[in-house]
Amino acid sequence: MKRLLLLIACAMLAACATPSTPRPGSNPLFTDRHTADPAPLVVGDTLYLYVGHDMARGDEMFNIVEWLAYSTRDMKTWTAHGPIMKPTDFKWASRDAWASQVIEKDGTFYFYTTVEHDQTRPGKAIGVAVSDSPTGPFVDARGSALVSNDMTPQGPHTWDDIDPTVFIDDDATAWLMWGNANFYYARLKPNMIELDGPILQAELPKYEEGPWVHKRGELYYLTYASRDKSVSEDELISYATAPAITGPWNYRGEISGPAENSFTIHPGIVEFKGNWYFFYHNGVLTVGDQGGALGRRAVAVEHMYYNDDGTIVPITHTAAGVSIPREN
Repeated sequence: MKRLLLLIACAMLAACATPSTPRPGSNPLFTDRHTADPAPLVVGDTLYLYVGHDMARGDEMFNIVEWLAYSTRDMKTWTAHGPIMKPTDFKWASRDAWASQVIEKDGTFYFYTTVEHDQTRPGKAIGVAVSDSPTGPFVDARGSALVSNDMTPQGPHTWDDIDPTVFIDDDATAWLMWGNANFYYARLKPNMIELDGPILQAELPKYEEGPWVHKRGELYYLTYASRDKSVSEDELISYATAPAITGPWNYRGEISGPAENSFTIHPGIVEFKGNWYFFYHNGVLTVGDQGGALGRRAVAVEHMYYNDDGTIVPITHTAAGVSIPREN
């Protein structure tokens, strides 16, 4: 009798499940608004995720007016913390809440992000804001751009200074990496808000934008959006590894195909509670009367695995995401 009742209860639960009631941990992670450029950060037993809020309408390409923060303790249920900052909170910036990342050092949270500079130094720029909480509020730490377009005259266009990522090495040295078309990197001073030396460059096969750095064991991983325009306009995710944060970088190939319905894709990789996760975005979500598109993307996540030799197992984009158990 107990078994029969259990079977009836399971059947009733299955009947109640509908496509409009996604399982916790399935993709997209957030279905009430369009989000892009995910950047995860682990603080204790909590994972925070920072995203841009896509608000383009119709055929508009991009309209990202603020950054949002979410958090989870189990990768299944997420808490929204609302807007943490907008571009014009940098008084020298005019618009465009493009890709960002938050890093913690000595109890202070540093928010590195892309904005459009005002006409005093036109072009995309990188700002840094600070807070004593991972959910903000964040305030401009400098009163001026950390990196502006005039500082990289070798760049091919006015938006080469985008997509900042920061990595703090084992010796406490922090490195800023960024760039579209060109891959730039520079050491940061201990205060985290000034460059400590020249802006350098490294050559990476098919590099386009969106760098992300992580370390596993003794190996450094540099993951980035790559593109071969002779084959396709769509970005893929490639990666390289190195014995040190400054390289030399050894290209290891592609680990992710293109995002559905979006030629851009942006990686965010993190270890959380002993497991590795790969965040990205696609263009599959409809919110209200606005379908998914390049300017209306949706953040997603997948389980991530490594081979015995340290290489990354290629990642398949799924609707199930992390709602399904990890493989052993």
